[in-house]
Amino acid sequence: MARYCEANCKLCRREGEKLFLKGARCYTEKCALERRKYAPGQHGQRLRRKVSAYGLQLREKQKIRRTYGLMEKQFHNYFKKADQKTGITGENLIQMLETRLDNMVYRLGFAPSRKSARQLVRHRHVTVNNRIVDIPSFQVKPKQVIKIKEKSKNLDLIHAALKEVGRGEELPWLRLNKAALEGELLEVPKRSEIPLTANEQLVVELYSK
Repeated sequence: MARYCEANCKLCRREGEKLFLKGARCYTEKCALERRKYAPGQHGQRLRRKVSAYGLQLREKQKIRRTYGLMEKQFHNYFKKADQKTGITGENLIQMLETRLDNMVYRLGFAPSRKSARQLVRHRHVTVNNRIVDIPSFQVKPKQVIKIKEKSKNLDLIHAALKEVGRGEELPWLRLNKAALEGELLEVPKRSEIPLTANEQLVVELYSK
């Protein structure tokens, strides 16, 4: 499967805001966006022209896609599924991305970033309802319990992630038990409860053309 292999910090600089792709580094002065508040590349420091409506839509799409670590085809497939469901397409899209297993592991604080969470899942350190699941895109359903496998509970990465500033906090739609290294999706989150600064309606407008 294709994956992004270049510098993650370039993505944050391109979008002009922190996407929290580097874990603990994003909370320190070493964050690339703190040191260079301009887009990457030789033209990054030039004054930006007025952005068109299409440009705004594209940037929102790229921001959401990069936040969740998806390639273009994957993201477009999520949009098509969200469009086929009843309800608001943009809200359906964000809910589907939030309930991916790798994102759930990240939201629970078991990994410093979604990329690390994806690695934990792929390396079979995570169980869902006591069954090992090694598919990062696995859709977690309400009342399903996500747990770190017993043999993996001593991993330094997990305990370090839970101690990081701004990580491991409980969201209203998640139940977290730090001592047992387990969590549960209580319900599908409402859009207002998801900590994502993006306008998904612009993505809907972009793909509806």
